[in-house]
Amino acid sequence: MFYKKTIQRHQGFTLIELLIVILIVSLVYVLGIGKMNFGKPRPKPLTILNLKSTIIKSEIFSGHAMLLCINKCKNCYLRDDVNSPFQAYKNSIDLKEIKTYTLDNNDDLIRIEYERFKDQKICLKMDFYTNGSSTQLILQNKEGTYFLPSFFGDAKKFDSPEDAKEYWLEKSHRLDNTGDYY
Repeated sequence: MFYKKTIQRHQGFTLIELLIVILIVSLVYVLGIGKMNFGKPRPKPLTILNLKSTIIKSEIFSGHAMLLCINKCKNCYLRDDVNSPFQAYKNSIDLKEIKTYTLDNNDDLIRIEYERFKDQKICLKMDFYTNGSSTQLILQNKEGTYFLPSFFGDAKKFDSPEDAKEYWLEKSHRLDNTGDYY
C-alpha cells in the first residue's frame, strides 16, 4: 500500500502578501475616502429668515456685496463689489414666489418691480455692506410676510405687508426720537 505523504503546510499570509494588502488599503483611502469632508457642515438653504446671515458668512462676501435672484427666485447671483461680475450662488435656494416691498418718501408701501438680468425678470435685489447692514425690505411669499431690517436683528414674520410696514415705521420713528432724551 502506498503511503500518502501529507505535507502539512502552515496556513497564513506571507510578509509580502500583508504588505500588498496594506498598500491597496492605503491607496483606496488616499484616492477615495481621504478626499471626503465628513467634518465640514453643509450650508443651509438660502431662505428669507437666514438671507442676511448666510450671505455675510458666504465665501464670496468680502465687504460690499449684491444679491440678485431671477427665474422666480430659483437662481441667485452674488457679486462682491460694484466692479466684479456676478457669480452663481452654488448652494441650495429656498426662495419661492417672492414679492418685494419698500416704503417711498411718503411712507407708502410700494411693490418693487426690478429690471431684467440675463433676459429674465429679477425677483429680488439686495445690497450687503461692510458694516453689517443691508437693504431694508419687506418680502412676502406663501408662508407669510417678513420685515428684513437694515442693521441689527433677524427677519421678523408678519401676517401682511401692511403689518410689516407699521412695524417698519414704528421702528424708524423710535430711532428718530432717540435724541429726545439727552
